[in-house]
Amino acid sequence: MKLSLTEEQEMLRKTARDFLADKCPRAFVRQMEESEKGYSRELWQEMAELGWIGLAFPERYGGGGMSFLDLAVLLEEMGRTCLPGPFFSAVVLGGLPILDVGSEEQKQEYLPKLIHGERRFTLALTEPGYQNYDASSVTVEAVPDGGRYVIKGTKLFVPDAHIADYVLCVARRKPEDGIAIFVADARSPQINCTLLKSIGGDKLCEVIFDHVPVPEAGILGQPGQSWSVVQKMIERAAVAKCCETVGNIQRVLEMTVDYAKERKQFDRPIGSFQVLQHYCADMATDVDGARFIAYQAAWMLSKGLPCTKEVAMAKVWMGEASRRVMDLAHQIHGAIGVSMEHELHFHTRRAKAAELAFGDASFYREAVAREMGL
Repeated sequence: MKLSLTEEQEMLRKTARDFLADKCPRAFVRQMEESEKGYSRELWQEMAELGWIGLAFPERYGGGGMSFLDLAVLLEEMGRTCLPGPFFSAVVLGGLPILDVGSEEQKQEYLPKLIHGERRFTLALTEPGYQNYDASSVTVEAVPDGGRYVIKGTKLFVPDAHIADYVLCVARRKPEDGIAIFVADARSPQINCTLLKSIGGDKLCEVIFDHVPVPEAGILGQPGQSWSVVQKMIERAAVAKCCETVGNIQRVLEMTVDYAKERKQFDRPIGSFQVLQHYCADMATDVDGARFIAYQAAWMLSKGLPCTKEVAMAKVWMGEASRRVMDLAHQIHGAIGVSMEHELHFHTRRAKAAELAFGDASFYREAVAREMGL
């Protein structure tokens, strides 16, 4: 059983780590978190020129022709630096669903613009009172009006909607009462977007669709099959968040071990005390376990294999493993770890946000149980 990265993936990992170490220092992350837009247009264009935005898209649209597993390697490195910006929302939530079920006309229209960094996408799914990721929770309506649909309702926690060019809106078609995915122009005057405060420092928005017109050609995929598409989108987004979190907790492990070697108490490094050695060993065990289970799910998604159970197990494990890693890191760092001048709080807040994104542990435990026939 071979668990190592390929030579090409290792090159991607090294290139990404070197680039992000230079372009995404902690001061930049802090600056972007405090800014309204939350990203740098210059860095976005540089990533487009590196081929990162188009990495997992076919070459015929200007992409790199690589797989979701290759994208997982890149996402891990992005999680390592807490990269700010719309990469996740534009690529994972927006571009890949268009690749999955969009018509050839839609792919030709949207994907090259995304890949070249000219347009950004996001997904509007959750709503006020949204309980679970099921079709019954979708109440935003799309009403036919001549040769178009008019969307009305409110979506919550829409990532990067304030800088998106297009929003993939999951809505309930009337009078058919079925779910459909609409590609709406985010710059429409009938779309009102408000930034929300989030624990992760990422840019989540409330988006109000005030009778937003969308042509029939703006429906993504077959309306009768849309919820199965949404379920695939949720699974892929959950695994992508897991891969980001792997990079996050790997970085926390490294900085904690370094701190334990340097910080001295009683004239000796605190890392020489057995209890702290065991803490670091527990962190390393959680990090490696998280990486293996996340990459297993990413590999299965890349191969198109059924993996609902594996995705759910990865999400459950990742949330709890990241929490354990952060708790031990803070115990070892002590007071400095809760200082806003230190970088540990960036990773802690991102880990908590990722733990809750696209379903919490309870939601995915139920999914595992269902897959076992319980």
